[in-house]
Amino acid sequence: MIEKAELPSKLAPSWHRYYAGKIETLPKCAIRGMEDFAIWYSPGVAAPCKEIAANQDKVYEYTNKWNTIAIVSDGSRTLGLGNIGAHACLPVMEGKALLFKYLGGVDAFPIVLAEQNPEKIVEVIKIISPSFGGINLEDIAVPKCFYILERLQKELDIPVWHDDQQGTATATLAGLINALKIVGKDIRDIKIAIIGSGAANIATYRLLKAAGADPKKIFVVDSKGLMHKERKDLEAQKNENPYKWQVCLETNAEMRKGGIAEALKGTDVVVAASTPGPGVIKKEWVAEMNDDAIVFAEANPVPEIWPWEAKEAGARIVGTGRSDFPNQINNSLVFPAVFRGVFTVRAKGVTDEMCIAAAQTLAKYAERKGLSEDYIIPKMTESDVYPEVATAVALKAIEQGLARFKKSEEEIYNESKEMIEKTQEKIRKLQELKFIPPPPE
Repeated sequence: MIEKAELPSKLAPSWHRYYAGKIETLPKCAIRGMEDFAIWYSPGVAAPCKEIAANQDKVYEYTNKWNTIAIVSDGSRTLGLGNIGAHACLPVMEGKALLFKYLGGVDAFPIVLAEQNPEKIVEVIKIISPSFGGINLEDIAVPKCFYILERLQKELDIPVWHDDQQGTATATLAGLINALKIVGKDIRDIKIAIIGSGAANIATYRLLKAAGADPKKIFVVDSKGLMHKERKDLEAQKNENPYKWQVCLETNAEMRKGGIAEALKGTDVVVAASTPGPGVIKKEWVAEMNDDAIVFAEANPVPEIWPWEAKEAGARIVGTGRSDFPNQINNSLVFPAVFRGVFTVRAKGVTDEMCIAAAQTLAKYAERKGLSEDYIIPKMTESDVYPEVATAVALKAIEQGLARFKKSEEEIYNESKEMIEKTQEKIRKLQELKFIPPPPE
């Protein structure tokens, strides 16, 4: 089992070196001869430029802004690797762009910044924003990631999304909705332990609360132990990190103190997005959870506890962030479809309600397929789920008055499905024609 789990890491360097990156830019317009460049570039291009100067909204008609996002990172918290900087995080951002295109038909380009000051990051993104229809923030450390997201959502008129927050939280909620169906428990009644207080888990806490979980029955652990309203160290930092202090004030009504072991005792669910394991969560601690326990160990590249160890300790349902184990609780199910949806109706932003709609749609899709302890959330290979999620998000945007276009459910679904299928067919054709060769053995 361990050998299988380590295989992706062994193959990754040779595959990345072989292809020298994962994405490239290709034209999508007809080029029948050199004379066409007189239309696509000078002198013809001046005509659409003049129209955009007179009516800025026409930029969406004449350029690819309508379907393009910037994937922006400073590399300050990359996967489970820490602050590895802009250059080292670039492979992750390229991979993100690949997923956006293949799963959502969304054009995405990585923008890695040699700058980690939040004020400067906000300023840079605002400066480059005219090129993009949306912004995906990625792998930015807490607490500045919360501040950057809030600033940009207020100051830009395009969707701004932090996938480590909203994407992970949405996938977690989707998995939990179905896991609770299997074990016969209600989100309003359960006790939840949240291990880690980074971007993913603070957002997960907020979304779980919005979906009906009782904050008083939630127990959050940071690097120094259980969070509660008597944590003087966090109270002293409440101006710099008001997000964690809010969690202290709202959660842990029992005033539990200690660490992960104490947080897990007598709980129904544990959601971990903390330090990569194994061994961060111990079997004996899982054994102290309630019957029919649900364990989501989402750290990458190695979960906080191996799935088989959690099962041996008595967990009934286990999910991780990895695709090579059952129940991948992964934001790759979310962000391509969310942006496909917001772009289809040209929404101005992404809300918690849109995230909940996405989670509910993911859960319903898996339920239709047939739930089991090893299948609580769709797999990335089930590409027909993406237009369904895109449709749910777009309809919620229309309902909330955030959409510039109002379209029917059928129109949204068909447009989304066509864009995703066309993208995947193009990639298949490029592989068949050997323009994309197979990876090395």
